[in-house]
Amino acid sequence: MVRLTLDLIAKNSNLKPRKEETTSQYLKKITHINFSDRNIDAIDNLSLCKNLSVLYLYDNRISQITNLNFATNLTHLYLQNNYISCIENLRSLKKLEKLYLGGNYIAVIEGLEGLEGLRELHVESQRLPLGEKLLFDPRTLHSLAKSLSILNISNNNIDDIRDLEILENLNQLIAVDNQLLHVKDLEFLLNKLMKLWKMDLNGNPVCLKPKYRDRLILVSKSLEFLDGKEIKKMERQFLINWKASKDAKKISKKKNTNKEDASNSYLSNFETMHHIVPVYYPQVGKPKLVFFSDVQRYLPNRNASLENSQEDNPKVTEETRNLSLKYSESLVTKKGVRKPRLLHNPKENLLEKKESTQP
Repeated sequence: MVRLTLDLIAKNSNLKPRKEETTSQYLKKITHINFSDRNIDAIDNLSLCKNLSVLYLYDNRISQITNLNFATNLTHLYLQNNYISCIENLRSLKKLEKLYLGGNYIAVIEGLEGLEGLRELHVESQRLPLGEKLLFDPRTLHSLAKSLSILNISNNNIDDIRDLEILENLNQLIAVDNQLLHVKDLEFLLNKLMKLWKMDLNGNPVCLKPKYRDRLILVSKSLEFLDGKEIKKMERQFLINWKASKDAKKISKKKNTNKEDASNSYLSNFETMHHIVPVYYPQVGKPKLVFFSDVQRYLPNRNASLENSQEDNPKVTEETRNLSLKYSESLVTKKGVRKPRLLHNPKENLLEKKESTQP
């Protein structure tokens, strides 16, 4: 068990105090402390180091972040590869710009509210239980929305990064070896992150999707590097031209389809409006006209449909029959049978069929 104390710092510092300097005066001048890989498991009270700006404590055995409230001038904090399970006690570090927490046991990115100057956050490769994934506290994301520019969340079993849309100034996203699956989710994110110029998603299932790279290049004008490979201007322009040609073909095809639909609709309406035809059955005596509607035209049993229609509307059927007989009689003259004609009244729009009949 090794604690990081002021005495330990004084003994191991590269700076040598002047003869007239006291230990406290000497410690106040220190700006960088490097105690990486020293089996340190706790941080003691270091409040005398008021000008501390960079603290290296990676590759140790630290389980809790404590006693750093004094470090109001701290800009870089390296705590990767420790035993930390909770991000805490950092809110007073108002000048913190870079925070390295990779290789710990952190399950939720939280406790960073108030760190409005934080530009880089590295939380890759957390040692989580099997099946668990790294989560983001919305409050922390909201707090980092305007400051964060580099985020490393690689190897954390993450399957959805749409919540990162709030990080409006993010320009580098490293999310290698996760479980990202859907190209649409990435397109959604890129539409929001207008300043992102570098994104690395190698090792995610989404990288195997058809047209994965093409689709992401098309959706983001700011992206310059994707999965470690530079996006050349020629590549982007080719994809833009290809998409424009494809869209033009779709629009043309849609217009032609709409025209055909309109034409078919017009013909269908015309047939529906005018398909009331008389059917003439020759018989002894006066001719008789029977009417079939356009609905009856498509019935499998036309005779049954006619009978049902007559039973349902006896008054209409009787009036129609009388009208048919009168009209038929007017067609028969002493000299013969007149040619059929169409009546102008839609209800009486009858197509006559002639038949020679001798009185």
